[in-house]
Amino acid sequence: MADDTLPTGGTTGANGHDPHVPGHGDDTTERRHISRKTVLKAALLAVPLPALLGGGVALARDHRPADAPLPPTPYCDDGDEPTPPQIEGPYFKPSSPERSSLLEPGMRGTRLTVAGFVFGPTCRPVAHALLDFWQADNAGAYDNRGYRLRGHQYTDERGAFTLTTIVPGLYPGRTRHLHVKVQAPGGPLLTTQLYFPGEPRNQTDSLFDPRLLMTVRQAGPAKEAAFDFVVNPGVPGAARGR
Repeated sequence: MADDTLPTGGTTGANGHDPHVPGHGDDTTERRHISRKTVLKAALLAVPLPALLGGGVALARDHRPADAPLPPTPYCDDGDEPTPPQIEGPYFKPSSPERSSLLEPGMRGTRLTVAGFVFGPTCRPVAHALLDFWQADNAGAYDNRGYRLRGHQYTDERGAFTLTTIVPGLYPGRTRHLHVKVQAPGGPLLTTQLYFPGEPRNQTDSLFDPRLLMTVRQAGPAKEAAFDFVVNPGVPGAARGR
């Protein structure tokens, strides 16, 4: 992983990116599974369906990561199970600042953009869903005194989110990962972790779950990742809140 100092300006929040990331792999050899969620996301992003059937845009979980031995988080067909939970770990802190970019001046590491959608179990996008992220820095350390590399945001009206951050470093016993809590308005809180494909420690980390692999690609000196969450819905008309 490159250890470059990030630029101090020009970072972009959730509204500055299209919430999609091209898929991992060669479309000439990997045929895409066209699910209800794929069609719905194409409509949400105003992408023609023929582009999805050909070599066009791949959104979040439309591709299986190259090293995933099991199917990823559900395609969001009717009857799907929610995204698998994982332990919170010892480093969560409540009351993180609301922000879609965790970058700060002078922060070292490889820039990472994570984008995707939050869906209910019947493929309905969840607007105003809470996503609270926290992670290790480039050296594998967590900020336990402040809120460095910690922040929460809410999905837009389409259920889309974008996080701008850095690739987390490694620390003993764990593979590379991001922590996140996700909650539909008025719904139960999901605590889970997201993983990177191709990491050697994926094979030795006892917490690693291939269903939580992000789709990741290189974008110049940075990385772009995608993941869609499937959560249980809240009570209709519930107020937005943490």
